[in-house]
Amino acid sequence: MSNQIIQIPQATNEPVLSYAPGSKEKRELKLKLAELKSKTVEICMTIGGQKVKTENRKSIHPPHELAHTLGYFYKGNQTHVQMAIQAALDAKESWENMPWQDRAAIFLKAADLIAGKYRAQTNAMTMLGQSKNIFQSEIDAVCEFCDFLRFNVQFLTEIYAVQPQSAPLIWNKMEYRPLEGFVFALTPFNFTSIAGNLPCAPALMGNTIVWKPAETQIYSASLIMEILEEAGLPAGVINLIFVDGSVAGSEIFKHKDFAGIHFTGSTKVFQSIWKTVGENLPLYKSFPRMVGETGGKDFVLAHSSANAKAVAVALSRGAFEFQGQKCSAASRAYIPESLWPDVRRELLSDLSEMKMGSPENFTNFINAVIDEKSFDKLKSYIDQVAQSGDAEIIAGGKCDKSVGYFIEPTVILTRNPQYVTMCEELFGPVLSVYVYADSDYDAVLKLVDTTSEYALTGAVFAQDRNVIIRSSHALRNSAGNFYINDKPTGAVVAQQPFGGARASGTNDKAGSVLNLYRWVSPRTIKENFATPLDFKYPFMAEE
Repeated sequence: MSNQIIQIPQATNEPVLSYAPGSKEKRELKLKLAELKSKTVEICMTIGGQKVKTENRKSIHPPHELAHTLGYFYKGNQTHVQMAIQAALDAKESWENMPWQDRAAIFLKAADLIAGKYRAQTNAMTMLGQSKNIFQSEIDAVCEFCDFLRFNVQFLTEIYAVQPQSAPLIWNKMEYRPLEGFVFALTPFNFTSIAGNLPCAPALMGNTIVWKPAETQIYSASLIMEILEEAGLPAGVINLIFVDGSVAGSEIFKHKDFAGIHFTGSTKVFQSIWKTVGENLPLYKSFPRMVGETGGKDFVLAHSSANAKAVAVALSRGAFEFQGQKCSAASRAYIPESLWPDVRRELLSDLSEMKMGSPENFTNFINAVIDEKSFDKLKSYIDQVAQSGDAEIIAGGKCDKSVGYFIEPTVILTRNPQYVTMCEELFGPVLSVYVYADSDYDAVLKLVDTTSEYALTGAVFAQDRNVIIRSSHALRNSAGNFYINDKPTGAVVAQQPFGGARASGTNDKAGSVLNLYRWVSPRTIKENFATPLDFKYPFMAEE
């Protein structure tokens, strides 16, 4: 029996290590990179705590070094999806009945393992598997993931502490049950932290999970599963499967116990899932929770009062860190004529200093895009510029996939604010710039708001406070995360809860208590200490 009111460790953001020359963390990381490059790993699915192999074995290669093989994973089929669903349902009763503090302990321990024992390996596997430089990996795979795990425990206690008022002789309580059924976590390649948080957040709240990561993130996903198991996660709570999305969907979205989806990916995929779920509503035990963070066409808008150097750095970092493969990456910029010469000079100067190559060379700022499909798509947009009378490439533009999927940071200058690369999500190192007349600022505010179907992130640069106020109001529906005099990337858990609306998702704000509310089904409990023994009310008596 546990007669105690638990106080959890105070959550704080995990410090970002510097990896400066001669530092302990840099030495350890280089050793780990060499170790991982020296061997090939076999990655199995994890279903009901069992490691599952198949006859369909697929190789894993660094996007920046296609000739090297990191390992192999075993791809599953419909049978494995069915097995994972059943394993999640079998584990459900025991998991949701586990005391919350014991569930929390698992994820708190996992965070400490990531920040300590597995820090170098978590970074190295993300760097090699997803072609991230060390800073991009550190802020994602280590720091943000630790933050999700620790702050989610704190958010859980905040939710559980919200209780209804009681009255004389009545005690009212609110019980935060997990959803009835299983949750499907469908995760992307670009952030190891998101790949971990999407299954872990609902699991913390007592749900059991079927987790399908992107194939291009399986290498680091396998380590997440290993760490969770070492932290004490019971078998069947999170079931890791490697199948095509259509194979997973064909089983999951027709199952009566499908309770919800935690998704990050493309808008079109999420729209298709939503349509399928809507058509299948009569099949389900409950209305499924649909939580998704999807695409973005994120903007930087500069006013003539802005600092040109600050704008240029926001563009060079915001557009090209991790090759622009962030949902929040700066993709379209609106610069006033008076500021453009200085912004252009500073931006091109930054780009001239950016080295491109393997993340194993720590001097490289730019690495490879994730796979050949992405490379070919981005190259097609870049090639179209030469045929256009509306746009020109003023920096970059070269693409080479002979060794890895390398695309130079590319800046497109367009005279047409509706040019295709100003409107469509590209998800790569391509920034489109439109230069406007200073006097047209108010018209450009409307242009920024109406050009894109998305509303994920955006930034305004200005020194004039009245301009900041006016811009913030005019663009209030244009970005779920809005930045003033800062780049539109780099949201930190518990500081800038992340998510957008319109075609960018359900805006359930990962990194805040709002997201965790989506994974519970509250039950109100009223206990009467003086139960009525007569049906009559006072109004029934005669005068």
